[in-house]
Amino acid sequence: MGSLSVNLCGIELDNPVIPASGTFGYGYEFAELYDINCLGTFSFKGTTKEPRFGNPTPRIAECTGGMINAVGLQNPGVDKVISEELPKLKACFHKPVMANVSGFSVADYAYTCERLDKEEQVGWLEVNVSCPNVHGGGMSFGTDPKAAAAVTRAVKDAVKKPVIVKIAAVHNVAAIASGIARSGADIIAIDGFRGGTGAAPTRIRDNVGIPIELALAAVDQRLREEGIRNHVSLIAGGSIRSSADVVKAIALGADACYIGTAALLALGCHLCRSCQTGLCNWGITTQRPELVKRLDIDEGSRRLVNLMTAWRHEIKEMMGGMGINSVEALRGNRLMLRGIGLTDRELHILGISHAGE
Repeated sequence: MGSLSVNLCGIELDNPVIPASGTFGYGYEFAELYDINCLGTFSFKGTTKEPRFGNPTPRIAECTGGMINAVGLQNPGVDKVISEELPKLKACFHKPVMANVSGFSVADYAYTCERLDKEEQVGWLEVNVSCPNVHGGGMSFGTDPKAAAAVTRAVKDAVKKPVIVKIAAVHNVAAIASGIARSGADIIAIDGFRGGTGAAPTRIRDNVGIPIELALAAVDQRLREEGIRNHVSLIAGGSIRSSADVVKAIALGADACYIGTAALLALGCHLCRSCQTGLCNWGITTQRPELVKRLDIDEGSRRLVNLMTAWRHEIKEMMGGMGINSVEALRGNRLMLRGIGLTDRELHILGISHAGE
């Protein structure tokens, strides 16, 4: 069987599948259910400079023009993450983790990353540039190549550990990724549409952003053309729902993949899109005792472990069928892919041939 190990900035992971930030809390919450060291790593809950209690529910509402989001980035703040959350995690998880960081100014990002950079358990700093730039009109840092590059430079100047910059898959994602890479980012994480939270309305989830496959291929090709692809790693997220999706993403240029919804479904989620109400019928996103008891924790944890175990076996089987014995040999190997039902333009962007060619 082939090897699933991947190297992200000098740190070896057992496999390329990583639970995304916001899907796994701070990790230790799951340690009593199963050995979380079966994961290569994970990205813990987004952290800001100051504590944020989030906004009252409802936090998400649909409107004529789309969706109003007012979650509020609920978290205890970097001081408590360092003093309380990380020590609990260290007691049960013995590998480096990704520290997801949010901010509302360049200085916020730099300060929070500098604090977390000094923590032994933190292997990478993940900068979420989808936050609004309150000093630049309120648009998110990640939609402006210059703003995203400014955040990247500030964080790189403040830390020593590898920096991941997480951006959305938008129409100009290749230009944004190029600016981020040239500003010193070690890893670029791209989040495609059909991802998001379990509460995201279907019409928003399925129409905001562009498919991760097109975004990933466009970024990979742009960085190759500029001669800087080998200077940065890529992580793909959004619509990664099966082991085949992982294989396709890696063949299109990803070094690793984030998952979120797939784990939620394994736990028993039915995608009712009502997480924000606190009335989850399946007992997952609620604090009401009469609803919580509907969730079988032991069965849910068993299914989560089975998901990750099955994906590892399936990825190895697919790689073996291609005659490939390592993730490194699969990365960017588009000769292993063929398109069905795609337009000529889509095939061109993806850099693959149609089935039968």
